[in-house]
Amino acid sequence: MLNFFGRSNRTCDGVSRREMLRVGSLALGGLSLPEMLRLRSEARAAGRSTNDTSVILIWQAGGPSHIDMYDLKPEAPVEFRGEFKPIATNVNGIEISEHLPLQSEIMDKIAIVRSATHTNPGHGMGSQWMLTGWQPTIEVNDNIYPSTGSVVSRLRGPRVAGLPAYVTLPRQTPFNKAAYLGASYNPFTPDSDPNTDNFEVRNLKLPGRVDENRLHRRRDLLSSVDQLRRDLDKEGTIRGLDKFYADALEMVTSDKAIKAFDMKQEDAKLRDEYGRNDLGQSCLLARRLVEAGVTFVTIQAGGGWDTHANNFTELKGKLLPKYDQAVTALINDIHRRGLNENVLVMAMGEFGRTPRINPGAGRDHWPGAMSVLFAGGGLKTGQVIGSTDRRAEYPTARPCSPGTVLSTMYHVLGVDYRHVFFDQAKRPMPVLAEGAPISELI
Repeated sequence: MLNFFGRSNRTCDGVSRREMLRVGSLALGGLSLPEMLRLRSEARAAGRSTNDTSVILIWQAGGPSHIDMYDLKPEAPVEFRGEFKPIATNVNGIEISEHLPLQSEIMDKIAIVRSATHTNPGHGMGSQWMLTGWQPTIEVNDNIYPSTGSVVSRLRGPRVAGLPAYVTLPRQTPFNKAAYLGASYNPFTPDSDPNTDNFEVRNLKLPGRVDENRLHRRRDLLSSVDQLRRDLDKEGTIRGLDKFYADALEMVTSDKAIKAFDMKQEDAKLRDEYGRNDLGQSCLLARRLVEAGVTFVTIQAGGGWDTHANNFTELKGKLLPKYDQAVTALINDIHRRGLNENVLVMAMGEFGRTPRINPGAGRDHWPGAMSVLFAGGGLKTGQVIGSTDRRAEYPTARPCSPGTVLSTMYHVLGVDYRHVFFDQAKRPMPVLAEGAPISELI
């Protein structure tokens, strides 16, 4: 039996994030023919095929400080503005943090939404809201609603057979599972750091004592034994496992996935450009995966974004240099390879940080305002969308809810965010609870 395990990590909430892929039930239904034809028509109008689009989501778990990165307020009182200064970018009139110098040079390839907002300051609930488009009513450490990657896996699947539709890097990330869509739409993860010399993807190799012929004999035997169980299956659980095992078998017996995950194929200079660390090499691996045919990749952008203490020291000394280098290299790379029309890069966390600095020189949880980065995907870049008040506390123009942010992403992928699934209780559940794509980006 194949099990994909994540590793434990914690936020200030003290919630354990050790995750395991579990069996769930498949949702009913799929894209109707009229919906599919409408999406294809929209894609043709945009000049691209949605079948060729992918997303790389860089997830800044813990909550990045918007006021110290993309929405600085140099005229605010010192207890709000902090010690960082804004610098000019290569787009006239747009300024970002002095500790994002590389991104400042490619601002023409980036769009920043400064007015993303919601109302929940909890790590778990905020994460679930931003990663699913649904606000949970209780604090949990697992998905109640399907993650965006799982939705994309369900409605789009992989672009190339023999590859997973949905991958998380470098390990399982919180709140990125399929919930009621079923086990087969959970992400695949290498559960290994691509920055290490001995990087190896688990579950992509057969045990030494099992060759391909033996594996296929086992599959055929299992198929005949399970036929009765399938006949009796009323909830779709076994059908979900069927797809899960079929996909896993395809990956194990094909060399496509092995080649896509092979970091040794990359030039050393390019690896240096991304940064020789977990985030940099995960971004490079994500580019390899989407170029090979994976549809959705989520990257855990390291840890430490939950800067309740020593916010400025942590940002300038650890977090922002790695992030700036990796994101800039990724965006430049997709442009060099001609992928910028078809690969969307996003970066965000579950909320922003309090504009008022606390006594520990830190910033606390703040969902009232946050910044979201968009690049590629055929979107209109070189712009800032929305604004916040003089202390970066709340939007003053173009407020963007989680559904607004995510529907923009679904639009790029050609996924109908109004599509309706059914949960375990057979209740109709749209992909998103609310929101429409950000028109300024499209």
